[in-house]
Amino acid sequence: MLRTIAVIVQEPVAMFELGVLCEVFGIDRTDDGVPAFDFRVCASRPGEVLRTTSGLGVTATHPLEAARDADLVAIPGGSVDGPYDPEVLDILRHTVAHGGRVLSVCSGAFQLAAAGLLDGRDCTTHWRYAARLADEHPRACVDLDVLYVEDGPVLTSAGTAAGIDACLHLVRTELGSEVATRIARRMVVPPHRSGGQRQFVEIPLPAEPCEGLQDVMEWVAERLDEEHSIPSLARRAAMSERTFARRFTAEVGTTPHKWLTSQRVLRARHLLESTELDVERIARESGFATAAVLRHHFQREIGIPPVAYRRAFAKQPASA
Repeated sequence: MLRTIAVIVQEPVAMFELGVLCEVFGIDRTDDGVPAFDFRVCASRPGEVLRTTSGLGVTATHPLEAARDADLVAIPGGSVDGPYDPEVLDILRHTVAHGGRVLSVCSGAFQLAAAGLLDGRDCTTHWRYAARLADEHPRACVDLDVLYVEDGPVLTSAGTAAGIDACLHLVRTELGSEVATRIARRMVVPPHRSGGQRQFVEIPLPAEPCEGLQDVMEWVAERLDEEHSIPSLARRAAMSERTFARRFTAEVGTTPHKWLTSQRVLRARHLLESTELDVERIARESGFATAAVLRHHFQREIGIPPVAYRRAFAKQPASA
């Protein structure tokens, strides 16, 4: 049963991520029928003011040792560079070894990885750091497409607000959907969100020029509504089809077809956000033959359908 929750704070403390944990577990909501949690904010120097990422100061009430008997030890987002406090890493390993759970919010996943707890496990982190986490910890199975991942006793969340989703999932798992819904209602958030964090990721042209290909890629990006094929692109690049496909994959990191599809989806995202065009028109403007084709690729790339994306991100009311 989830009763004792310990949050370990370290400089620089990520205020929002810490606030998520405090909001879900640290507020007495027994008047709403939510069980009371024994909530502990722990640090290596309890009572001292810790520097945060937001210009404020945070003071922990408990020493690190108070986290050792917790049912859940949580790490809010923090530094991705390390090195990390060996005692904190030991507490994380101890918690899992003795039947407890560990939870990371956002970049806090790097400390779980440093403790060896992500080896062989599915996990996630903020999309900006996903590639780095995978590179530095190749035994971790990093998933960019999700808001949170639960793999055994280890729960990792994607960027920032996805920590809310992860915490509510844990409450729902341990205490039931009714309790999770009551907490969500008090927080004025949905008890469950659809889609993953890929809907928040930008997919621009590569920042570093791709020798021999940059002009072609920029030309295509300005003409996404036109037909393009490897033969036509290879001719424009003055290469054979085989050389073009090989060079493109080596320099860009994906195939021409996949890159073109991702750019068309990105174009559709911008149109959904900033215009009132219907989905059929957006499909044509983005280079997809029909709205059905757009929906297929959009769902696969972003994780939610175009209409749901528009509702979440449109800059002005629009109908699809």
